[in-house]
Amino acid sequence: MSWKAPRAASPVTGLVSVPGSKSITNRALVLASLSSGPSKISNPLISRDTQLMISALQALGISVDVQVDSIQVFPGELISSGKVEVGLAGTVMRFVPIIAALAKGATSFDGDPQARMRPMQVTIESLRSLGVEVQDDHRNALPFVVVGKGEVTGSDIQIDASASSQFISALLLVGSKFKNGLRLTHTGEKLPSMPHIEMTISMLSEHGVSVAMSGQTFTIKASPLLPVDRVIEPDLSNAAAFLAAAMVTAGRVSIPNWPSSTTQAGDQIRSIFSLMGAAVDLTNSVLTVTGPKVLKPLTADLSAVGELTPVIAAVCAFAPGVSTLTGIAHLRGHETNRLLALSTELDKVGVKAVGLADGLEIFGGTVSRADSVLSSYHDHRMAMFAAILGLNSDLVLDDVETTSKTLPNFADMWKQLVAGDL
Repeated sequence: MSWKAPRAASPVTGLVSVPGSKSITNRALVLASLSSGPSKISNPLISRDTQLMISALQALGISVDVQVDSIQVFPGELISSGKVEVGLAGTVMRFVPIIAALAKGATSFDGDPQARMRPMQVTIESLRSLGVEVQDDHRNALPFVVVGKGEVTGSDIQIDASASSQFISALLLVGSKFKNGLRLTHTGEKLPSMPHIEMTISMLSEHGVSVAMSGQTFTIKASPLLPVDRVIEPDLSNAAAFLAAAMVTAGRVSIPNWPSSTTQAGDQIRSIFSLMGAAVDLTNSVLTVTGPKVLKPLTADLSAVGELTPVIAAVCAFAPGVSTLTGIAHLRGHETNRLLALSTELDKVGVKAVGLADGLEIFGGTVSRADSVLSSYHDHRMAMFAAILGLNSDLVLDDVETTSKTLPNFADMWKQLVAGDL
């Protein structure tokens, strides 16, 4: 359904409470499912991606009880019921096949049409390196079938995870359950989205599992995962979109319950917006961003925070001058080719963007009325990107509902913020 983005008649101000982190929620669900006893997850995100994860784990025999503000997970013997639907969720399509290798029985995986285009070769080759049978008709893509035998011996594995840090996290989350543990080496160049790997390692530590790192090699000994009751932090990457509203309207937006210490990549939005001229204050767990009268263009390596690129690109569109965003070649393999999508959609609002080998150059300060309907590409981050542009540009987005992937009430929250009702 098409959506007319609300324009800001004045500087945007408000206090926005953001639901729990998708990345932490889905990791917590996986770890709880593999633990030695029941766990409670409080303040979880309930969205399409997390619901897909819950359904996937249930398909492997895990009991999951979803309450209003918490999730109870009761681990048990992993027995496949046959089919897992991954949607367009990277964490589901890359984490769950490794768990399915530990289950008894064959599990088929498939997802949205766009999911069949996402890189899955590393997942499939990793499973085969572990001695697990995968039936994919030599496509190295969805759909495929994992034939579980109830256990995985474990071994030294070498993979190139340059396309996504999720390939590393998937193996680390499950590695302690392999009979001989896991020694995993990344053979490519710099790993993208390192904060997500650090998040995985930190959460494993809370469950009593230590990950030893030496260069680009990760080692885990076989050991039980202890049950953990945890409270999920707000999703800081989703929060970034609301903070961006302050940036492009010279407004003031606050996010409560911002963690003082976190492994979420979204926390780096504070320093990035500061470089672009914002006043940023974190007091008593409330983060407040006050946008400048004139934005500064940005030159930054975003390799560690690639998921923030659409929000940052939208803000750069309003910054007079040339912004250069690098380290994000891996975004070509996300929900869509985000680099191509960003340059295409920026052109629709009068902003020139030039693709680089590993990023984008954005010639900002020229945002105008959209000359055609903007596309979300079924990508939640692209929908948020369009909403930010719409604060100062008349535009229509083809589908805002794709934000249900990580923030089901985004459209209503955005409308209330722009109207001054938050």
